[in-house]
Amino acid sequence: MFHWMERKLKFANQRRKRNSLRLPDQSVSLELDKNVSYLKDIFKKSSDIVFHSFFIGIDKRVEAALVSVDGLYDKTEIHEHVLQPLQNYEFQQKGKEALNQLDRTLLQIQSVQKMTGMEQSIDLLLKGDSLLFVDGISKVYIIGARAWEMRSIDEPVTETVVRGPREGFVETLRTNTSMIRRKIHHPNLQIQQITLGNITKTDVAIVYIDTIVSTEILGEVKRRLQRIEMDGILESGYIEELIEDAPFSPFPTVANTERPDVVASRILEGRVAIIVEGTPTVLVVPHLMFESFQSAEDYYSRPYYSSFVRILRFLGFMVSTLAPAFYVASQDYHKEIFPSELLITVAASREGVPFPLIIEVFLLLITFEWLREAGIRMPKPIGQAVSIVGALILGEAAVNAGFVGAPTVIIVAVSAITSFMVASMADTAAILRLVYLIAAAILGFYGVMLAVSFFLLHTASLRSFGIPYMSPLMPLSPPEWRDFLVRAPLWTLNRRPESLRPMEEIKQESDQKPHPPK
Repeated sequence: MFHWMERKLKFANQRRKRNSLRLPDQSVSLELDKNVSYLKDIFKKSSDIVFHSFFIGIDKRVEAALVSVDGLYDKTEIHEHVLQPLQNYEFQQKGKEALNQLDRTLLQIQSVQKMTGMEQSIDLLLKGDSLLFVDGISKVYIIGARAWEMRSIDEPVTETVVRGPREGFVETLRTNTSMIRRKIHHPNLQIQQITLGNITKTDVAIVYIDTIVSTEILGEVKRRLQRIEMDGILESGYIEELIEDAPFSPFPTVANTERPDVVASRILEGRVAIIVEGTPTVLVVPHLMFESFQSAEDYYSRPYYSSFVRILRFLGFMVSTLAPAFYVASQDYHKEIFPSELLITVAASREGVPFPLIIEVFLLLITFEWLREAGIRMPKPIGQAVSIVGALILGEAAVNAGFVGAPTVIIVAVSAITSFMVASMADTAAILRLVYLIAAAILGFYGVMLAVSFFLLHTASLRSFGIPYMSPLMPLSPPEWRDFLVRAPLWTLNRRPESLRPMEEIKQESDQKPHPPK
């Protein structure tokens, strides 16, 4: 009891001391030495903070100091457009009045701003900007010359397409926002930047079109982001868990993607994108369940094949989650639904298998998850080899040794393959597959139907930023069915989804149907 109270008091004291992590705000001094000493005292244990002292003017009349973070700034640009113009300046006036317009006359660099507070200046310094202090001026010049090594723009590995753009987001925030700007050339596209993380100070951008997005959805997004209080935001997954509607649900209510064209299309529908510095994965809200079965390539191909593939994805998800459960239920409880020849074949293949069918299927499913995880974590060439060895050699050896039956291997293999048809729901499918399997082992088909009914009721009760998760099926919205399980021709999709409550519902003229010349 006393140990529990002691831990509670200790935790309360630590919460009160969290503000000590923040630097006390201090104004920039007129004396250069005080400013430099203040920064050196803060970064006395950091070896990557570069202090460069020099004189302004040919006659070395005014002393200045440039502070930068090694590896985060462009040395060539700083030398050519900052240091050289300042050192070669010829004073035409006496005193330091000539330096009052320093940012307009001498600093030949694109981004320069002045600040009076040290705390905000240090935040910008640690993000890559350089600080210029001048003796006798109570302001610091923030020089925007950020530069660091970054990954080139490549096609996302998990969202490949046959037809469509081959570019994906990278880990740099400004590069990602520029890729969206290249897709949407309109002044109403708003990009608002905030900072999250008390220690990491991670830049986060909220992207939307203010004449389309619902004010309620936008306000809710900003409210949930502003209430985040934690030390570090290292990836968008941190934010996803802190803003989703149902944190205990296996179904995702926040979408994520690495494709700029997908983000642009969602923004045009009235959604909000959340871009985080340091990760190529962008969050999009609100997210509805049936959007997981849609692909960017559906809108680049003809509608007939796109609709066919979309239906295949939906059926594949059902097979992935229900096939093992149906197999166990039919063999243990409802043998009468199969022809006698098939029952004899299955029984002969399982002759000598020492485990009950539920244990046999469960072990194979767990083995598949092991192989998948090993294939992801290992180096790419080795991971592919491990997956092939596990799928072929181990499976065949297990059947020959009599540990599992051949039909069980087929069922689990089909379930595993179809789970990758809907990549965004692969994690959800793995959980549902095990839940349905346990229900089938206990009550047969009745247990499976109860579990399916439970999850249907659960998804019907979910919301994503106030929008029903099962829209446009529950509640019914027939106009949105043109882009539901099938994809109607583009010339018929003239309205934005009603469920998103956009400010502007019309997205194209209705008379767009092509026709041959008269």
